[in-house]
Amino acid sequence: MSLHIAAQPGEIADVVLLPGDPLRAKHIAETYLQDVRCYTQVRGMFGFTGTYRGRRISVQGTGMGIPSSGIYIHELLADYGARTLMRVGTCGGVQPDLQLGDVLLAIAACHDSAINLPRFGGATYAPCADFSLLKAAHDAALAKGIPVRVGPIFSTDAFYHEEPDYWRKWAAYGVLAIEMEAAGLYTLAAKFGARALALLTVSDVIPTEARATTEQRQSAFMHMVEIALEVGAGV
Repeated sequence: MSLHIAAQPGEIADVVLLPGDPLRAKHIAETYLQDVRCYTQVRGMFGFTGTYRGRRISVQGTGMGIPSSGIYIHELLADYGARTLMRVGTCGGVQPDLQLGDVLLAIAACHDSAINLPRFGGATYAPCADFSLLKAAHDAALAKGIPVRVGPIFSTDAFYHEEPDYWRKWAAYGVLAIEMEAAGLYTLAAKFGARALALLTVSDVIPTEARATTEQRQSAFMHMVEIALEVGAGV
């Protein structure tokens, strides 16, 4: 039993989906999983385990940002034996050709994280996805007819940034989108010898100022979740 999850041994599967919003974790579990059981509600951060196509899969809310998500990711890896972690969340696109609802697979995560930066004594670490998960997600998306983009993203610590145009430099270097958790996930997965992938849905496109409605977010979000579940069922 860990401090922030407090699940009993064996209650969490080795494959875990990681939405930031705990209510999204609840929605995913109730919509897609069979024989669902809630294993934690500590601090309102729901976690559930059920089965998808006969495979045990867990869904754990993490909160926003690397400081919050890192707590849950660390405990899942260190205390519960999770081996495959997939972030399913939203992002802000920084390439003008992106459309609302596009699904992105993050091959690597640039970052400005105050947690990740000092971890390596001033050296730069490149947090990357697990290739087998990336390929499986790409294949699953093609099989479902869901278009996906693969490329680097940027994980930031600040949702409201002091420099509103900071994203332009990252966009110029080929970054697809901005979010807040993937770099921490990839780093911790590497530390514990686990596999990780971030699947992201574009909820706004910063250069065009396009913003998804609540309905658009929900429908597009579930396409991404379906890809992640297919990957999880196959590992």
